[in-house]
Amino acid sequence: METITMRIVSATFVAVALAVFKPFGLDAWQWQGYVHLAAFWVIGIMICMMTDIILKYVVNMPMSLKKGAEYIIRRNLWFQLINTPLVALGICLYRHFAMSDRVASNQFSLVNFIETLVVIAFCSFAIGLYWRFKFRSKYLAMELEDTRLLNEELKEMQEKLMQNAAAVVSDVKPDSQEPEDLFPNEVEKPIEKPLRQELTLTGTTNESVTLQVSDLLYIEAVGNYVKVSHLCGGQVRTDMLRSTMKQMDETLHDFPMIVRCHRAFLVNLGQVEQIVSHSGSTKLLIKHCHESLPVSRSNMAQVKAAIKQG
Repeated sequence: METITMRIVSATFVAVALAVFKPFGLDAWQWQGYVHLAAFWVIGIMICMMTDIILKYVVNMPMSLKKGAEYIIRRNLWFQLINTPLVALGICLYRHFAMSDRVASNQFSLVNFIETLVVIAFCSFAIGLYWRFKFRSKYLAMELEDTRLLNEELKEMQEKLMQNAAAVVSDVKPDSQEPEDLFPNEVEKPIEKPLRQELTLTGTTNESVTLQVSDLLYIEAVGNYVKVSHLCGGQVRTDMLRSTMKQMDETLHDFPMIVRCHRAFLVNLGQVEQIVSHSGSTKLLIKHCHESLPVSRSNMAQVKAAIKQG
């Protein structure tokens, strides 16, 4: 319904513009000119719907607000490139068969087509600017709300990590004063092994970095090296290892809170202070060092999934 509404509004805009400027000899038709405008309106809607079908099934670009403002803008550009010549051709044929008896210039020809294409292209450009502004504003509003909710989920995930860490520290087997057979029918639950808290990152040479997993801030690819940023004695420390991001990714695979946010960055979500979105780009503000790491579109789903799973 939203797509149909968009096409009706666009076709109406074109019809109103033609009614104002009266190209194609419309002023020679008096009241019958409004009948021709109505026909242009119907032709425009039908071809717009046909263009949407082409984009969805041939170009594989369905209408979707979830893919972001840039996708919508790119799709609208493709829509205009396909739709404008088709609408111009449809109106040219209508001019030839329904409007050429009073206006000789309406006969189908290359000049006729170019004239119609210029008029429709101008109208398409104007209405395209309107939809671009409207969808960008709508998407940015959705983006702000999604970022707010994601920040709330991030805080909840970090609280769970702190609780789990505290539970590991306090998980010392007590000297039970109760008889072992107090609950004879109770099945003993297996104890899950906590993820190891200390980690040693190694490179292809002899250098290595030993740190607490919770102290890792982020890892950045720098040429043939990786830069490991972590806390050491309450201060931010940076170590360089001759390694690749793929090796680091494999080493940190057991830690779900450490994810790839960009082809050049691995980040510890437990050390993210805030998620910030602006104009379609997302960044992670890191605690302690206040660095901001970019989140690529291809990795955004992975970051969201890690936050939601906690």
